[in-house]
Amino acid sequence: MTEELKRSFDDAMMSIYTRALEEAHYKATRYLHMLQEYGGLGTAKMLVNSSHVSEGYTALWERGRLDLTVEALVHDNPKWHSLFTGQELEKATKRLVDYEYGPVIGNR
Repeated sequence: MTEELKRSFDDAMMSIYTRALEEAHYKATRYLHMLQEYGGLGTAKMLVNSSHVSEGYTALWERGRLDLTVEALVHDNPKWHSLFTGQELEKATKRLVDYEYGPVIGNR
């Protein structure tokens, strides 16, 4: 795993914060604090490995914007897959399937 890939992932994680604010009118304050404290990869791993969906995940689901979740970012972009274990990728996919995220359902 290269430092350049991790930095690029950090940027992508910040991008979904910005897009959620601008496009879904959701201010993910806790998520932003996590990014500042743990970085993008650390934050993603904590959220994906959590036994429950986050408050932010639920808020984005309610707005019909699962595409702005960490799980979708990880699932939809194969270039990030090497940053995660197979089990983490499965957890992200399962959560998206459970909440009927279109791109995942369409691939079944």
